[in-house]
Amino acid sequence: MRVLAQSFRLNGLLMLLVMGFLTLSQASAQEIPVPQPQTMIPAPPQLAASSWILMDADSGRVLASQNADERLPPASLTKLMTAYLVERELNRGNISPDDMVPVSEKAWRTGGSKMFIEVDTRVSVADLLKGIIIVSGNDASVAMAEYLAGGEAPFADLMNQHAARLEMDNTNFVNATGLPDDNHYSTARDLALLSQHIINDYPEHYATYAEKEFSFGGIDQPNRNRLLWRDNSVDGLKTGWTEEAGYCLVASAKREDMRLISVVMGTDSEEARAQEAQKLLSYGFRYYETLKLYERGAVLNTPRLWGGEKNELRVGVDQNVHMTVPRARNEELSARLDIRSDLVAPILVGEAVGTLEVKMGDEVVGEQALVALESIEEGGFFKRLFDQLQRFFSQLIGRWFG
Repeated sequence: MRVLAQSFRLNGLLMLLVMGFLTLSQASAQEIPVPQPQTMIPAPPQLAASSWILMDADSGRVLASQNADERLPPASLTKLMTAYLVERELNRGNISPDDMVPVSEKAWRTGGSKMFIEVDTRVSVADLLKGIIIVSGNDASVAMAEYLAGGEAPFADLMNQHAARLEMDNTNFVNATGLPDDNHYSTARDLALLSQHIINDYPEHYATYAEKEFSFGGIDQPNRNRLLWRDNSVDGLKTGWTEEAGYCLVASAKREDMRLISVVMGTDSEEARAQEAQKLLSYGFRYYETLKLYERGAVLNTPRLWGGEKNELRVGVDQNVHMTVPRARNEELSARLDIRSDLVAPILVGEAVGTLEVKMGDEVVGEQALVALESIEEGGFFKRLFDQLQRFFSQLIGRWFG
């Protein structure tokens, strides 16, 4: 009877292991349904400009471009990086909007477009940031560069460090203003990428880019972005002009849940840059849509976890997943989860455990890392021992029937 009872217990344990294998050793790669969009897409418009690009601000997908990686003088589009660094310091609490910034003679004497700050006075960070963004003040840009880095040259070095961090691979800054220099350049693609970060990284400051005028010291100046008056969906970002650069414009617009960024460089006039940017935006909104496929932190799967306090691990994405696709396209949009098949505790929250792959028909249109949405410590001794046995028999049976 004792032998029979032990036999029953052994058989029961084996049955549990086999059942565990049958229920847990599913394929780690799974197809999961996502929303399906369904027009024939015409070629993008051809523009009277040296370089241009159209990008979705959420997915990062480039919808149209020409000479997008050509190094060109960016003129006052440079101030997008100047403003970005001010916003970054504000966000990190290193400076305050109410900080009073001294105006040096160098800042006061800087030529080109001005906010008209006076030498040996103090101006708030909030006003200087508006002066940079809305009226493209070179004097305001130099004053902030000196305040943040002690001088314009070290500030330019800081600009380049952040350009590298943002993967602006064809950009080099030598000043905070965009005044001409042979070694001061950027590209349409890099400026679109920077604009994407301005919009998404510090949204609390973005409303400034839509302001149509700014008054300081009794002088009223308009924002030179004409699209702010012509298209209610346009809410930024920055104009630029020098003899070398021509007329440039970075514009962004949002319609419903889709936001686009257009960069146009090297046009012949203020009117031309506005018209060419509008062509790109109209094309993008007419023929494409952006879908939000998955929310940051949403649980997409709960694979088996071995040797942990819990048997299942919650897996998902650590940022929203957007996909920009042609409107009314016939191919199906699908997603595939490829999760590591042998996950063992301990697991830390944020640890990469697989890949989310999104396809349009047979074409891979996006990939995103799958991460652990929770930390799970090792289980106790007997829990780890039982999991080791179950894992061994699962692998053994898998070889037999594989």
